[in-house]
Amino acid sequence: MVLVGGGHAHMTILKKLATFVKCGHRVTVIGPSPHHYYSGMGPGVLSGIYRPQEVRFHVKKMVEDRGGSFVLGSVARVDPESRRLFLRSGDEIRYDATSFNVGSHVPVEPLTEEENVLTVKPIENLLKARQMILDFISSGQPKLVVVGGGPSGLEITGNIWRLVRDQGAEAQISLLAGPRLLSRFPEKVRRLAMDSLAARGIEVLEGVHVSRIEGGCAILADGREYQYDLALLAWGIKPSELFLQSGLPTGEDGGLLVNEHLQSVTYPEIFGGGDCISFQRHPLDRVGVHAVRQNPILYHNLLATLEGGRLQSFNPNDTYLLLFNLGDGRAIYWRKDRVWAGGLAFVFKNYLDKKFMRKFQVSGELREH
Repeated sequence: MVLVGGGHAHMTILKKLATFVKCGHRVTVIGPSPHHYYSGMGPGVLSGIYRPQEVRFHVKKMVEDRGGSFVLGSVARVDPESRRLFLRSGDEIRYDATSFNVGSHVPVEPLTEEENVLTVKPIENLLKARQMILDFISSGQPKLVVVGGGPSGLEITGNIWRLVRDQGAEAQISLLAGPRLLSRFPEKVRRLAMDSLAARGIEVLEGVHVSRIEGGCAILADGREYQYDLALLAWGIKPSELFLQSGLPTGEDGGLLVNEHLQSVTYPEIFGGGDCISFQRHPLDRVGVHAVRQNPILYHNLLATLEGGRLQSFNPNDTYLLLFNLGDGRAIYWRKDRVWAGGLAFVFKNYLDKKFMRKFQVSGELREH
């Protein structure tokens, strides 16, 4: 069995990896880093609410402690006919069953790549952004721009404000929110977010897209220009392009097309979860709760595929809780018709996030640097 990626949807498998090994199966996990960062706590790392080691899983240690093999690298192409994975290093790995949890990325084309332009994914970029902001505010009042009107844009902006405030510094912080901040959420959620940002002197620009970013300037579709010292891009995510490039069946967004068993619609030995899949029955919102709920299904179905057994179905519940970290010690709570904001909402979010981390973090992780 080969797992590609150590993300949220694979955590139960990683925790119970010894079960596969005891059954006589050889398990390999391929990942671009020994660690996987939990995106739900990423904005808190930017502001300094959390230390990096508090929001990451030591995937390599989890795998090796349970009898599996960890390969540092990434998959460039899948050959489903010969059941081989081709790595960017030139190596290849065969599989009898494989599962993908390679996440998503923030598209940057056709932007010019610049050192002072960072996407909010991978989460490691937020560590870079934190250090850059600290460097900027040590010698002046930088112009910091966040591009994107979704939850990520909101949380990143609020936590930039906290980082600057906690250093006793000042900065010009702008959120370029596209047509409308939090456009797919209830009006009360949007109003609470706008009020929170406005109360802290954060500029929010709505009604116009960013057409391009270059030379330290965000150029809007109407011709206006926003200069920046650092720009963080949070304007949406796309699944990995691995599946399209490998000729595997995909959904309209390019994600691996899977059935109710989280199994490729064409190749039953290929599974996937999280942001990198397209659910055949109906599109899923790109929220971490789905990946977490897919955990036990992927564990059961991969074991059933290797051992012989009946597959379980993933039945997504479109009712879920979202909590947005505003960066000022408060959060916005939204579930169905219930919407409110305050310090208690952040306490609840912090509790849920840390509970999830404790469930899967290996011993000694918090003592690492």
